[in-house]
Amino acid sequence: MSELFDSAFHADPYPTYARLRAEGGAHHVSLPDGSKAWLITRYDDVRAGLADDRLSLNRENARGGYQGYSLPPALDANLLNMDPPDHTRLRSLIASAFTPKRVDALTPRVEAAAVELLDAVAPGETVDLIAAFAAPLPVRVIGDLVGVPPAERAQFRTWTTTLLAPRPDQTPTAAREAVANMHRYLLDLVARKRADPDDDLLSELIAVRDAGDRLSEDELVSLVFLGLWAGYENVVNLIGNGMRALLTNPEQYAELRADETLLPSAVEELTRYDQPLQFAIRRFPLTDVEIAGAPISAGETVLLGIASANHDGDVFAAPDELRLRRDPNPHLSYGYGIHRSFGSRLSQLETSVAVSALLRRGCRLAVADEDLRWQPSFRNRGLMELPVTLH
Repeated sequence: MSELFDSAFHADPYPTYARLRAEGGAHHVSLPDGSKAWLITRYDDVRAGLADDRLSLNRENARGGYQGYSLPPALDANLLNMDPPDHTRLRSLIASAFTPKRVDALTPRVEAAAVELLDAVAPGETVDLIAAFAAPLPVRVIGDLVGVPPAERAQFRTWTTTLLAPRPDQTPTAAREAVANMHRYLLDLVARKRADPDDDLLSELIAVRDAGDRLSEDELVSLVFLGLWAGYENVVNLIGNGMRALLTNPEQYAELRADETLLPSAVEELTRYDQPLQFAIRRFPLTDVEIAGAPISAGETVLLGIASANHDGDVFAAPDELRLRRDPNPHLSYGYGIHRSFGSRLSQLETSVAVSALLRRGCRLAVADEDLRWQPSFRNRGLMELPVTLH
């Protein structure tokens, strides 16, 4: 199935997922880099896989030709490459610093940033909503949370795009150079925060590291890398994908503008409907296993299809329809079990504030939906641009 991740898939992966679910729950596929993987497509199998302790996140257990990103040790010692007990230790440390109270306290700053960004656009002006709003908003938020100086935040957009959505003309060494640049920057940022701590998450994690030595230096740097990367890129695409979904469903858009009490359930539905992260982080079976009737050998690569599971008609009524009042809505966009994303609360806050601000301002697509361009990435679904006219 090397043709699986073609341009038609990038534009709309859901018909492909529907076909795969109808054909079976597990599929042996070829990834764009030439490596092989098992793609799990049905909700029950994906949910079970997310909580299956036989499926390891540690790439040291890979034996099936997995390539993925080549990260230096100081960036690879993170929750996306760890199993218990190290995963449990790090997650508990993050939970003690990344508290709901800390996240909720960001609300006024997120709201102020959203208003400021939209106020910079004149009524009737047509802009790229990604560049003008969806990208700079989470840059400010994660920058404030972690403690990245404002003048240094925009560079992360370039680095993460190089890694997650490479351009066709990108040089073969671009991804490696982006990783090296991020690594050097984070080492410098940690050194500066250690010398001059502030009231931010990085300074607090440094204090945890230096006081009790419960974090290695590599784990500290890698945690910051994960927060800046995963905590930023996914939100950019969630805002962009969510607004595109609303603007192409005018009845739902009008209903939400008329009644913002629907916003919490609407954000959950937008998160389910067009989830940016197509698959959970790759897994490697520690022993031979059977998933959806398929025998999978130890060390082979398993991709748990979150986006496909979120459109499984056995769980969601009319899964390809946007229903802002959907209840229940047990989507798997933030994972499940011990690997559920610790950043889900922040992601929901940013998306809610962004959508609310855009609803109050009002906007419409400035191009036909079929003319929108999607990032050429099989891992992350996001728009290259989203041209809109703001009221």
